[in-house]
Amino acid sequence: QLRRAKLHVEKAIKEKKIFAVQGPYPVIRHLLRARGWVERKLPRNGKLKQQAGNQKKRQVEKRASGGGDELREAVLNLQGEDEDKKENKEQCSVDSDDIHDLMSFLVQDQVPNFLWTIRLSTIDQELLQRIEVVNRYPRLHALCTKEGLCQSLQNLSWFEQVDLNTFFPRCYRLGIMGEEEAFIEDFRLTAARNLLKLAVEKVGDRLVGTEQPPKSNKVPGWHRSHVSHSMPSMARPGSPLYPHLVEEALEVCEEHLGVLMHQDIDRDTPSPCRTCIAWDRFLQEYYHVAHEGARLVLSKEQREQCQDVLQRLGDQLPQLGIEGNLNIWILKPSAKSRGRGIVCATRLEEVLELSRNCTAPSARVCEWVVQKYVEQLLTIFGTKFDIRQWFVVTDWKPLTVWFYRDCYLRFCSQPFSLRRLEPARHLCNVSIQKRYKTAQPDPRVPLDKIWSNKQFQAYLARLGRADAWHRVMVPGMKAAILNALRCTQDQVGSRKGSFELFGADFLIGQDCQPWLLEINSCPTMRPSSAVTRRLCANVQRDTLRLVLDRKDNPTCSIGAFELLYKEAAMPSCLHVGLKLMVEGFSLKKP
Repeated sequence: QLRRAKLHVEKAIKEKKIFAVQGPYPVIRHLLRARGWVERKLPRNGKLKQQAGNQKKRQVEKRASGGGDELREAVLNLQGEDEDKKENKEQCSVDSDDIHDLMSFLVQDQVPNFLWTIRLSTIDQELLQRIEVVNRYPRLHALCTKEGLCQSLQNLSWFEQVDLNTFFPRCYRLGIMGEEEAFIEDFRLTAARNLLKLAVEKVGDRLVGTEQPPKSNKVPGWHRSHVSHSMPSMARPGSPLYPHLVEEALEVCEEHLGVLMHQDIDRDTPSPCRTCIAWDRFLQEYYHVAHEGARLVLSKEQREQCQDVLQRLGDQLPQLGIEGNLNIWILKPSAKSRGRGIVCATRLEEVLELSRNCTAPSARVCEWVVQKYVEQLLTIFGTKFDIRQWFVVTDWKPLTVWFYRDCYLRFCSQPFSLRRLEPARHLCNVSIQKRYKTAQPDPRVPLDKIWSNKQFQAYLARLGRADAWHRVMVPGMKAAILNALRCTQDQVGSRKGSFELFGADFLIGQDCQPWLLEINSCPTMRPSSAVTRRLCANVQRDTLRLVLDRKDNPTCSIGAFELLYKEAAMPSCLHVGLKLMVEGFSLKKP
């Protein structure tokens, strides 16, 4: 066994097949070992550092050359150091752990040729520069934080002739003065549009499609919005009438249409949308109508005007169809993941209260972003879901992107409701939903709250929308991912030999249009269901095929990956040196 280990190590060093893994990735470890790679195991603190001096190297060489007793002792000492040993035994049973511990000991002085890590900050920077292939890129803030993506996508028009509002719900960074003012104006205009929708939906004094609120508003760990306050399904006797509200909303929307159609291009005064009505009073009365069932008074002519204005707004505003009529916004901590700290709000003062805790206007990073909540979304069996879609970037210059054809859906635990804003109904993150162990109200929703894209396609086929996946959803997701990458390409730390697997999260609108929510670096590979156990293993296998096998064999199988985009290489400039000179002749007078 010792001789076998030594020969295997010598071959791996010669073929440059030494790897290191940091984090819960037993599949990666198993697949690399099956390819003949040898692991340089990390110490207990998970930090990979360059070995200091030559003494350690000579010590290892001495043991490797003939110190059988010392090798056996090293194996015993190394046992138990691997934090992922239990998972590895389940998935890596070809060789015993002892032989792998021994081979790891023999390569402790070797620089890994391949590194799969959960974070770059734990890797010695001098050593990192010598590793040929790494699964992470540095400086991903512009792409993989909510604040960074919000800011980056605002520059989309410099890179692509695409309207940001066709795939990314409106988003603002709180605490940044200009953006906070833009959010306030957006919130007000959205309230005016929502009021017109409510006016059109009025039938007598009844609101169409309302439901009773929950008996209790107390949900541990969740910030409740005013939308969940007591709200009857019809106006109470004696509730106030607002005969002027519809007229004011029409005035605001007409002014906004003028701005959208550039009819205000020569005006020096502030936007009339900010000054044409008393906004504080308007919003309070809108809350009474939208959230408390107060009645509206409007004539038949006004109703027709509302329909006309909404139709014209729909031609100008790509997101009118996802707005609903409750003006719900979602606040997210800028740099947190797994649904932590997310708050829903329906009142402007709620949002601004949070913004007071943000960084100063001059600071570069804001603590919160606020984004328009997608109220009109596609549900399955009345339950909200989102899609986790993988893609790999193998180069930033030129940008090279690979799209994974398989993905999975994540369900909420409770039926979707805009009147009940518990996380069980609105946050699809697995780490959030696993807190809720109650039985599903609809038995058709999977108990593990996960579907594969194949199951989703079968569901769409039963609805008579079989072509929506390939004709609308997949092209929309591809375009959104590429747009985000184009905006951030120059801000990410590019490194030849690196690659990264990303996970993009999407919601689907009622028209099957995908809406990008965020992009995650280092997406979880821990299986939470039978579906994710299979798909996560597959995407790791295919990623290794893409970044390792394809180097030696460009025609090898790369599984479910397909090339999404490869940027044309920019022609290199001719080197002209530093000595620049202009030659000429003086002109003599005739």
